[in-house]
Amino acid sequence: MTQPSTGFGEELRKRRLDAGLSLTALSAAVHYSKAQLSKVERGIKAPSRDLVRLCDAVLRADGALVALATGPATEMPPAQTADGITEEEWTMQLSPDGPSWFQPVGRRQVVGAGAASLMRLPMGGPGRLAPSAGEGMLEASRSLFTHYRRLGQSVEPGFLLPGLIAQTHTLRELSAHADKGTRRDLLALGSRYAEYVGWLMQETGDERAALWWTQRAVDLAAAGGDRTLGGYALVRRALITLYQDDAAQTVALAQRAQSGALPPRIRGLAAQREAQGHALAGDRDSCQRALDRARTYLAQQDGADTPVIGSMHLPDSVGMVTGWCLVDLGRPREAAEELDRQLTLVSRDAVRTQVRYGARRALAYASGGEIDHACAVTAPLLDGVAAVRSATVTIDLRRLARFLARHPNHPAVRRLAPRLGTLTRPPTS
Repeated sequence: MTQPSTGFGEELRKRRLDAGLSLTALSAAVHYSKAQLSKVERGIKAPSRDLVRLCDAVLRADGALVALATGPATEMPPAQTADGITEEEWTMQLSPDGPSWFQPVGRRQVVGAGAASLMRLPMGGPGRLAPSAGEGMLEASRSLFTHYRRLGQSVEPGFLLPGLIAQTHTLRELSAHADKGTRRDLLALGSRYAEYVGWLMQETGDERAALWWTQRAVDLAAAGGDRTLGGYALVRRALITLYQDDAAQTVALAQRAQSGALPPRIRGLAAQREAQGHALAGDRDSCQRALDRARTYLAQQDGADTPVIGSMHLPDSVGMVTGWCLVDLGRPREAAEELDRQLTLVSRDAVRTQVRYGARRALAYASGGEIDHACAVTAPLLDGVAAVRSATVTIDLRRLARFLARHPNHPAVRRLAPRLGTLTRPPTS
């Protein structure tokens, strides 16, 4: 909430009194001061999103308090229409001092800009790709993709994006010279590269580019005869609305991606995202039902998804998402216990995954009033946070920093605050 709300405060007070709780008792349960709660009830002070969720859970409001404190849903940008995989040029500039850029342009624009001024890399004539060469490219590119995804766990996206974009381009161009079967496989793999580029773009904080690349993934897959990736694109779009705190859009997009025509893995990932949306809305029962569906779908092995869609670093993705959801449901102790269990299963080499869910675990401990433990589990994450530079992880770290800022004189907070502040500071233009 950006403004104090008399309506929210009145409903909070009514539900507190109906539950037989004094301000002192509610203060102890949610780990916010009695004075702050009093100001919220009187409409003098706006509640933070975390206070709203904690009060909703303690007072068993089933999302009613969350709904009162949530602004109107924002409209999700529509998916971009397919441009066709042969009608655009990709231009990329690589700078020796780090900053680089990528720009898709129509071929007419390239000609208009003066084709003679561009250094072109000849691809040869319209000949066919030998089957053995196509199979070799597929094998090498699949292996390379696995290595890229592993590297993506420990370095920031900017180091990987140029290579991933170039490899996506190579696969789409080679597909035009391959036989029908090899063309399909090249395009399918190219779609996975493009989808991963979209995810890394979201990690940089560029949602528009993330959506563009997700649509390119759908286009590439469809050109190879695979129409199912459009379902996963809905899951990816729902991730963007999740980080925008838009519960309704997240649930709606995720539910659309659970069509019976889609592979079980896509439906399972969609059900997990739906659960996260319900948790954001404070709806525990709907969240649990979605998690149950996710586990059922993901237990089905369809065998058709190589390389795998979604995270390859979560041994029990439903368990981890359960812990994630419990934070937003205002149940920090349960969340911390579940995330403690799940993080022991994640490889130490999966740094991006460790910091993503580690930040959630720290947030759970902080919102549960365990400030010492929150600081203790946060400190080892900070080197990894600096290495991977994730815009989405930073969102949770800022929430954590706001919790810790309420305890400025706590010794552990004082030790952690300078570096945490540096890592969560918005980038300068």
